[in-house]
Order: sequence, then structure tokens, then C-alpha cells
Amino acid sequence: MSRVSGKFTISLAVALLITGAVGWFLFEQLDQQDRTPVRGKRTVRAVPVEVAPVQRGPMKLERTFSGALEARAQFVVAPKVGGRVERIYVNLADTVERGQVVAELDNDEYVQAVAQARANLEVAEANVAGAKSALDIATRELERTRRLRERGIASESQFDAARANHLDKKSQLEVTKALVNRAQSALRSANIRLGYTKVTAGWGDATERRIVAERYVDEGETVAANAPLLRIVEIDPVTAVVFVTERDYALLSTHQPAVLSTDAFPGKRFEGRIERIAPIFREATRQARVELTVANRELLLKPGMFIRATVVLNRVEDATYVPEQALTLRNGESGVFVVNADGRSVTWRKVKTGIRDAGRVQVSGEGVSGKVVVLGQHLLKDKSAITIADEAAAASGAPRKRR
Repeated sequence: MSRVSGKFTISLAVALLITGAVGWFLFEQLDQQDRTPVRGKRTVRAVPVEVAPVQRGPMKLERTFSGALEARAQFVVAPKVGGRVERIYVNLADTVERGQVVAELDNDEYVQAVAQARANLEVAEANVAGAKSALDIATRELERTRRLRERGIASESQFDAARANHLDKKSQLEVTKALVNRAQSALRSANIRLGYTKVTAGWGDATERRIVAERYVDEGETVAANAPLLRIVEIDPVTAVVFVTERDYALLSTHQPAVLSTDAFPGKRFEGRIERIAPIFREATRQARVELTVANRELLLKPGMFIRATVVLNRVEDATYVPEQALTLRNGESGVFVVNADGRSVTWRKVKTGIRDAGRVQVSGEGVSGKVVVLGQHLLKDKSAITIADEAAAASGAPRKRR
């Protein structure tokens, strides 16, 4: 039994040796098709690669930032006096003109205050008339006493009494005039407070129309002075707010154009420009606030909407660029493998990269022209022999590979 097993083992080993020899022979025959003669009799194996042309043309660096819309300006309508709300003339989404009366408070108390102030003024004015008459009498009495003293009929003490009475009446007249001024001021104040019962939308800038964004009270409610009734906003133009990192911050500047999109109106683009760039970064996020002004004549954009703002950070009109997959790292440096004029070898060229856009990368460096390797470069080194896959397929009659 062991003799049979030994013969089987020997036969198996011989069969394996024969199979290995045949396989090696076939491999050598196939391998001869991919070998290229270099320096006489020595041969090296050509690496199959795919290539793409080095191109020139315009390139731009774009960034898309996410953010939200805010009202350009807002004005909170609040009464300057307290009272019961009798009427509110506008509602949510209504257009309001500057200076328009938007609400009225119950004014009975203030009407009565005006009437009281007017009556006080009339009393004060009547007191002035009486004081003037008293002063006239005192003036005539003083003059008569002076003449009698000169004739020796009136004594000096009588003259002094007449003069003191004259001065007293004169001062009383001044007091009554001051009381009139005070009564006039009180009447003006009462009229002003009465006017405050008509609440107006009086914002300060030059825009003539805004929109009601929020309504806080209803008719019949009692409100205190300075309690908010309405919030009125300006949304044409509207402000878009985004936050940028340090990498992009240095490439931004005011007045740069931007294109905005929002999920509310897919496919529609809105034109804007950078208005303000914050001079500081938020410590929590290491981002800076950037505000953009966006035209909104159709009033489609609303504060609070999520938006995406695309800004062109850099543009080169005549750039040299290659497919991004052509970049290769060698010894910590970026470069590309450029196909030599013979089409059968490559040279590694160090490059500096610039703008990256849509799978392309801007490159600058010596000797970057013609074609570059985009697939198979991990097997290459400087001066490596290559065979271009599409050309080899065409030479053998095989169908060309689609990309």
C-alpha cells in the first residue's frame, strides 16, 4: 500500500513540474509583446496607461456657502401711551407706507385731558387781563402820589406805599403771564398725548413701503406704553447671511457678485453682491459673518429662508489645466507624468497647482504640454516606458475602450 502511495506522489510531482514549465513558457511568449528595447539588448516592460491632453482656457474658483435670509431693516410699531386697542388697520403680509396710521387706541381719557388743559389756559389768560388792569390802576396811583408829594400834600411814606403797590401789581402780571405759558405747554402736551393714540409706522430711512411681518395684539386688548403691536420689515432688497472659514475669508471682498438659490424656488437664480464682511471671527466656530444684498423686486425671497450663495473667488482667463487625476505625489511634491514626443515613455514634471474646478486643476511648471498620464501613473517613475491603452487596442484590432 505504501509503494502505491509513493508512486502516486512521484507522478503528481512530475505532472506539476510539467504544468509549471508550460505555464512559464506561455507567460514568456505573451510578455514579449509588452517589452520595448532600451539601450541595445536590454529590455524593460512597458506600463499600460491612459492619457489626456494638457489644455488651456479660462478657469474660475467658486465656493458655495449655506446661510439664511434676513430682513434688510425692521421697525417695531409700539404706542407711546398705554390704552385699549380700538382698531388695527393692517394685518400680516400687508404693505405699509411710511407715516401710515396702523392702529388706534381708546382716546377718551386723552380728549378729556385736552379739554382740561384748554380750560386751565383760559383761566390763566383771564388772570393776565386782571393783572394788567390792576397794574394800570397802580401806575396811575403812583403817578398821582408823586405829583402830590411835589406839591407838599402827600408824605414820603405815602409815595413809598404807592410805589410798592405798583411793583407788586407788576410782579403779579409777570406771574400770570408765566402761568399762561405753563397752561399753553400743558395743552400742547395733552394734544401730543392725544395724537399718540393714533399709532403710525414712522421708520427713519428713505424707503417708502414695507411689509407687516408679525402682529402681536388684537383689537380690544389693553397695552402698556412701548408694548409692541406690529413688526414691519423691508425685504426689497433682502439680506443674505453666510459664514465663511479662514480659507475663503481672504479671497472675499465687498461688491463681489454672487448667485443665490433656494429650495423654495428650485431652478431659479437670484443675483446679489457682498455688502459687508465682519472684521472678526466667532470663537466657537472660527467663522466670519458675511452679508450679501439681494434684489427682491418680486418679493419671492422671505426672511428666514435657507439659501446657498455661490461666489467666484478667483478667475484666470488663460490657464493651463489637466484632469485632477493626473496629479501624482513623488517625494512629497506634486507633479504629472508628461508623455514624451516618442509616445512610448514619460517624464515626471513638478508642478504648482492653482484653481480646481469640475475635475480640472490649474498647473504651472516647466515642460507641461502635450499629454499627461491619468491612469496607471502609480506604476511609473521618471523615464518609464509606457504603452497607451487606446493606441494598443487600436493596433491589435480590439474594440476601443469607452470612458
